[in-house]
Amino acid sequence: MTRPRTPRGRARETVARLAREYPGEAAELCALRYGTPFELLVATILSAQTTDERVNLVTPGVFSAWPTPTDLAAADPGQVEERIRTIGLFRAKARSLVGMATALEERFAGEVPTAMDQLVTLPGVGRKTANVVRSVAFGLPGLPVDTHVGRLARRLGLTTETDPPRVESELNAVIPAADRGSLSLRLILHGRRVCVARRPRCDECILADFCPSSPDLAGRITIPGPTGNKRHRGGVTMV
Repeated sequence: MTRPRTPRGRARETVARLAREYPGEAAELCALRYGTPFELLVATILSAQTTDERVNLVTPGVFSAWPTPTDLAAADPGQVEERIRTIGLFRAKARSLVGMATALEERFAGEVPTAMDQLVTLPGVGRKTANVVRSVAFGLPGLPVDTHVGRLARRLGLTTETDPPRVESELNAVIPAADRGSLSLRLILHGRRVCVARRPRCDECILADFCPSSPDLAGRITIPGPTGNKRHRGGVTMV
């Protein structure tokens, strides 16, 4: 196979290979357990700076106590805090959950909106959370950028950006809309299992033969940087 040498070519090959390695749709790949878009929204707000495993231990009690936006909007924040106390930033997240549910009741008739510009107006919801809900719960285009997605995108030479919204914008330019949500989740899985932060296991990686950061190719592939000037970063020559 001819080695892809452009960001679009590497993106296309990354999408294809990771789909074979981690099969399934976005809803199947998502590690958070939920039953409705509202439950996924709650779980995703809780997942900030917390493992999915920890969130999955807490959410059954939350969903049982406050199964609808109406219930959660009327909840005592102190009681919500008690339910999620084992999760990081639990006080702030309790306020966000009650505020989010109140906003759903007051502005969206108790329904989770699908539009990005509406989702990000909800307390506790930024672009990452909104993209999770759009792609996983509704099957709409959405590419959540977390630390794994950003790290792998830079290592693969798909972006040089570090700011998540800019990473998302550059990835959206080379990733088909239908693949964005599932690719994000596959990058997370690959980042946890193979392309880890400190010691990536390039010898086990199915992307190593074209990844600019792999030991065999480091410094031999040039990728565009934002200034148009050559520079080196992480063993990759950027221009």
